[in-house]
Parts: sequence; C-alpha cells; structure tokens
Amino acid sequence: MTANNPVANRLDSLFAAIDSKDTETFLGHLTADGVFRFGSAPTLEGKEFVRAGVDGFFKSIAGSKHVLRNVLGNDGTLVCEGIVTYYRHDGTEVTVPFTNVFETDGDLISEYKIYIDISPLYAE
Repeated sequence: MTANNPVANRLDSLFAAIDSKDTETFLGHLTADGVFRFGSAPTLEGKEFVRAGVDGFFKSIAGSKHVLRNVLGNDGTLVCEGIVTYYRHDGTEVTVPFTNVFETDGDLISEYKIYIDISPLYAE
C-alpha cells in the first residue's frame, strides 16, 4: 500500500543513517523546515534544531539497529512499525517497539513523529 509514496522507497536509507549515527544523511531525508518529534521529547522544527537534537541523542547511545515489521501509506502519509535495539555505552542492550508517522512532501519528510517508550533505554 506504499506504492504512491516515494518516501517508502527510501526507508532503508533513512534507518541505515540512523543506525550508523549519520546525522547529515538523516537530515537529507527531511525538508528544510521539517518537524521532528521523538517520543515525549519536545518537537523540533527546522534542520538546525533537528540536527542538535539528533546529535545529542546519538551521543547518548553506542548504537542502534532498527527492524521494520510493517509499512503502510498513501500519497502524503506513511506509517511504519518495528523494533529497535539500542546499544548502551555500558555494553548492554535494550529492545523496544516503535511506530513512526511520516508526513511527506514529494520524496522528503516534512513531519517525522516517533511513538516509542524510550524510558527503558535510560533506566538503571
């Protein structure tokens, strides 16, 4: 159901950028005025604010691995669900489910909303 959404064809690249902690490639998937919200964190608007937020998050983890389970969408909206394993700096791992909702503008993401309970990542 994603044939009409060009962003669906770029999800592998998007998640590869995230898993390699490549902020610049990640930002290349967003419009200049893109909106990004990660869980219950404040919404970030514009690439410079998104860059700062994403860089900060990347520094807080040793790495991640996303596995997509389902992708649905149409011309302007795309939804994907999956699991993500976060690798902590102390060598432990945390795996949690996520759902992302993307509002798209052509082949770019204008709004990127992540629905996730990130609290297990920072729990002691």
